Amino acid sequence: MKSSILSLLVLFFAFVGRAYSQEKVTLSGTISNKSNTETLIGVTISIPEVKVSITTNSYGFYTTTVPKGTYTIIISHVGFDNIEETITLTENTKRNFGMTESSKTLGDVVIKTHTTKESIRKPEMSTNKLSIATIKKMPAVLGEVDVLKSILQLPGVTNAQEGASGFNVRGGSVDGNLVLLDEAVVYNTSHVFGFFSVFNADVIKDLKLYKGGIPAHFGGRVSSVLDIYQKEGNNKEYHVNGGIGLVSSRLLVEGPIAKEKSSFVVAGRGSYAHLFLKLANEPNSAYFYDLNTKFNYKFNDKNNVFVSGYFGNDNLNFNNSFINSYGNKLFNLRWNHIFSDKIFSNASAIYSDYNYQIKVKTVGIDWQANVKNYNVKYHFKHYLSNNLTLNYGVNSIYYSFNPGTIRPFGEGSAINPDQLAKKYAFENAAYISTEQNLSEKLSLNYGLRYSNFQRLGAQEVYTYANNQPVVFNKEFHIYESATSTGTINYSKNKKIAGFGNLEPRLAIAYALNTNQSIKASYTRMSQYVHLISNTASATPLDIWAPTDQYLKPEIADQVALGYFHNLKGDTYSLEAETFYKKIKNKADYIDGADLLGIDAVETVLLNGEARAYGLEMMLKKNTGKLTGWVSYTLSKAEQRTPGRNAEEPGINNGKWYRANYDKLHNLAVTGAYTFNPKWSIGAIFNFQTGKAATFPNGKYQYHGITVAGYGARNANSLSAYHRLDVSATYTPKPNKKKGWQGEWNFSIYNLYNRSNAASYAFRQNEDMGINETRRTSIFGIIPSVTYNFKF
Repeated sequence: MKSSILSLLVLFFAFVGRAYSQEKVTLSGTISNKSNTETLIGVTISIPEVKVSITTNSYGFYTTTVPKGTYTIIISHVGFDNIEETITLTENTKRNFGMTESSKTLGDVVIKTHTTKESIRKPEMSTNKLSIATIKKMPAVLGEVDVLKSILQLPGVTNAQEGASGFNVRGGSVDGNLVLLDEAVVYNTSHVFGFFSVFNADVIKDLKLYKGGIPAHFGGRVSSVLDIYQKEGNNKEYHVNGGIGLVSSRLLVEGPIAKEKSSFVVAGRGSYAHLFLKLANEPNSAYFYDLNTKFNYKFNDKNNVFVSGYFGNDNLNFNNSFINSYGNKLFNLRWNHIFSDKIFSNASAIYSDYNYQIKVKTVGIDWQANVKNYNVKYHFKHYLSNNLTLNYGVNSIYYSFNPGTIRPFGEGSAINPDQLAKKYAFENAAYISTEQNLSEKLSLNYGLRYSNFQRLGAQEVYTYANNQPVVFNKEFHIYESATSTGTINYSKNKKIAGFGNLEPRLAIAYALNTNQSIKASYTRMSQYVHLISNTASATPLDIWAPTDQYLKPEIADQVALGYFHNLKGDTYSLEAETFYKKIKNKADYIDGADLLGIDAVETVLLNGEARAYGLEMMLKKNTGKLTGWVSYTLSKAEQRTPGRNAEEPGINNGKWYRANYDKLHNLAVTGAYTFNPKWSIGAIFNFQTGKAATFPNGKYQYHGITVAGYGARNANSLSAYHRLDVSATYTPKPNKKKGWQGEWNFSIYNLYNRSNAASYAFRQNEDMGINETRRTSIFGIIPSVTYNFKF
């Protein structure tokens, strides 16, 4: 039966292909930056005579099929001069185009977003794309423009607090974000507890954030996808650029290996503030470094190979009592192959390693841990016609988790360490999706992903009475960790637990006219790896763990509805979306859970549920000397863990409570103004509702000790957060395009020195004998200056 169906499908596609080849011809190729042959993503190719409009894929490839004839080809892209050319097509034609960077001043066009007439018609919503040109116009903190801080200015995106690692999307936790750098998973996105990101803007080519309506080829997380690509390097001539700042510096080198055939790019950053601290006899220090590399080789018009890598590390030392180091290592080998003018493929072999070490003198512990994954992907993009495109492929990931190798603090390697049980898992997925234009007004993107997760040995797995690792103490009315009744030994690659989920995806766009549309989407996502943390944000103290028989996979369903409008010839654009998201099997921690060095994490957590819903709005000004946007989000993020039976109350008495990352109001105003070619300024203002917290609501005496009593979980809030950052950029010789080119960047972080609360401490004043509250803040006003150069 299966072979018969397959034969019918083959005959069908063969018939369709034959019919098209008899009547039509195909124009295909790649589009790149003419000056360095860097391929361009999302370029629009329009053919007005047949009302065709398509875009290049992630590798600059395009294809379109039209009747034989003579046509006007119009190619447009942000920051580049349009190409308009007349082409006569009598047979299948391969044509590559090189685009010239716009000669207009920055004051003419600074930000030209993806919200064009083409995107109005696309069934793509809950998606934001930021160009590097846009990001570099935003205020730089300590001289560093930052990719992650730029997406925090978008609606629906926030972070837990100042100095926090990671970001939260639509009420989701930090681990719900799939962050990819050249397709490799990044587990920790921050340097120095969130003050810098791991992404060096100099080497970033393109980034796209999916908050909903996520395509079927992405999976493994329940909140969002941040897809980032590195530059490929100039294959015509050598170039160097970088920056020298007060705290850190950076340098990028790119050039050809074999002209117009092979190129490389290497970029490095490092901080050195710790050196000044040592000169001042300051025992505390914090520094980081990272290195980005990429190499590519073009064998011919149909085969390209890319090798890319990232290596970064942080080292933090507080008075030699708390020492922390952590970092990412990423490697990716990719092969692009064009089977025909209709079928494009990308095969990838990826390695990702996140490691972290913590030494705590007061606890007497030296803890080292890591998570590694080995990932193989094969993706196809099949252009059946101008109105019908298929995406399909497979993905397999093998995980290795080391939750902890523990030694006494300060002891050498000769001490036999305690080793927490290592864990292994295998995640597989297959997917297919369709992009289809049903008419000039109605477009669809629909697909299905099947994911399968296998928790594997070798490992000894704890067993518990009634299969419950958490028990309810009826006398004290609290949840406690259960005592193991024994273990089951699973040999290497023996299945401990298995899960499979179907993940349908659907997005619809209906164009009201050329400038307005309404869109809707439904997305189901499954997540099998989890960040074990009971804090509001990711920290280097957290560990990653796989789904097993106790820690269930998270499954999220999200629906969204949006309205999109381009105004005054794309000078302004308005986006408004409302969403609702529900997550099953959301891990919740019992009161007093201690996660440091824990071997059986199942003994401190229960499986609950979460939900988030809200309204997002963004108004942008895309052209002119003054550009920028205002984004506002009104949302709720809640969690609930009811009792497992009628006798148990659950967490917070089984009632919904605010998630740690809930922010009712989130306002971001971003602006850039170009006075003249030499001077430009930028500013960012943020306002957020205070982070959820649990404050004491009373106290009592127990054996002569004063003990605080607490109310409902997360029923309180820290004070509201707000901050203003400003920057100014001075370019002495803006018209100089050859040789040494430099600019000065002056910036002030937290201009009015707002002391935003990171936490509150409650204590009794020893002198006065009264209760008092102390607020802890992290950053005040921070000025900086950086000199940027290129040649």
